[in-house]
Amino acid sequence: MVTGLGAVTPLGLGGDALWTGLLAGRSGIRRLDAPEFAGHPVRIAGTVSADPAEVLPRTQARRMNRAAQFAVMAAREAWQDAGLPEGGTRAGGLDPDRVGVSLGSIIGGAPVLVAGDRRLRDRGARSVPPLTAPMTVPSQAASQVSLDLHVTGEARTVVSACASGTEAIGQAVDRIRHGHLDIVLAGGAEAAVTPEVMAAFSAMRTLSARNDDPEAASRPFAKDRTGFVNGEGAGVLLLESEEHALARGARIYCEAAGWGLSADAHHLAAPDPTGTGVARAVRRAVTDADAGLADVVHINAHATATVEGDLAEAAALSTVFAGADGAVPVPVTALKGSLGHLQGAAGGVEAVAAALTLHHGVIPPTIGCDDLDDAVPLDVVRNFARPLPERGDLVLSNSFGFGGHNAVLALRRR
Repeated sequence: MVTGLGAVTPLGLGGDALWTGLLAGRSGIRRLDAPEFAGHPVRIAGTVSADPAEVLPRTQARRMNRAAQFAVMAAREAWQDAGLPEGGTRAGGLDPDRVGVSLGSIIGGAPVLVAGDRRLRDRGARSVPPLTAPMTVPSQAASQVSLDLHVTGEARTVVSACASGTEAIGQAVDRIRHGHLDIVLAGGAEAAVTPEVMAAFSAMRTLSARNDDPEAASRPFAKDRTGFVNGEGAGVLLLESEEHALARGARIYCEAAGWGLSADAHHLAAPDPTGTGVARAVRRAVTDADAGLADVVHINAHATATVEGDLAEAAALSTVFAGADGAVPVPVTALKGSLGHLQGAAGGVEAVAAALTLHHGVIPPTIGCDDLDDAVPLDVVRNFARPLPERGDLVLSNSFGFGGHNAVLALRRR
């Protein structure tokens, strides 16, 4: 069961800021005005405007990379939102060995390593900070959440490109199902809006270069899409066994019903244009949820606004869900128009939004898709929010990554 939600996104701090921003069709994508981005071909990103050092104790924040800071902030919110004791398991009432953490990340603390390299080159070996090594590892986000809330059951990290956050949630579902844990804080965190990462993506020609119109730069499924917008943030779900949640009278947003994985085995970076691997992951998620395709009432698409990626996902959904007329009747939304692509955090943040969609019965709109690509036979919810159809009870949240990593989460309405 999903009993708590937490988010740090370009739309603001907290799940409420995320949800109200999505429903209003706002964009959190802005210009990168720092001198270090001068001369870059792409100078826009979905950035978190708040300084984590002003939210977390400054001494604690200085010991974390930026992704870990976001993770702790989102995990604290999810913990409190679930009505659990402030201060984590130290407050009593919970067995810390029955609580776990499962977070996805791609870059992790790599920006810390880059900063250390700069110091090394400019000022010598003695200038490199002593905590550079522990702040560099991708697992720091999970470890810092574990430290902050005194979680001793386990703290795992999933690294599977942009499917990382969704896969981390899926693994948490299994840990609870199999009786290993009662509660897991699961999702993803990423903070990779750096000159080096931006330059690397620019060299691949995968980024939108609409520097003059950042709020409209990310255009999922649109005919005039030109690439994704890099972003940062964190999204965390507090997952709990049904027995444990009911025993303490917890408020339940929805059920984490199942998940599916697959691999394209197609290309280093490009998706399989047939969408075969994606379709396989979708079907596996529905089957794992002990449901049928007719039960799917909404799909939160990965849709990064790259030409090839959006078409591959559309092809997959068409293969799985299309009716006799070739159209996909399930309403689809793509939130990267508002957020940009949060990399390893994307699956976590979009799962938070999917849970809120079920809870409130409203599908947030896709922004930036003013002119739907003719090759996308999907019912894309655009411009305005739409009521969630009453038929069916399953929402899917899709995440796909470089190298053919495909992960799909299935959430069920309660």
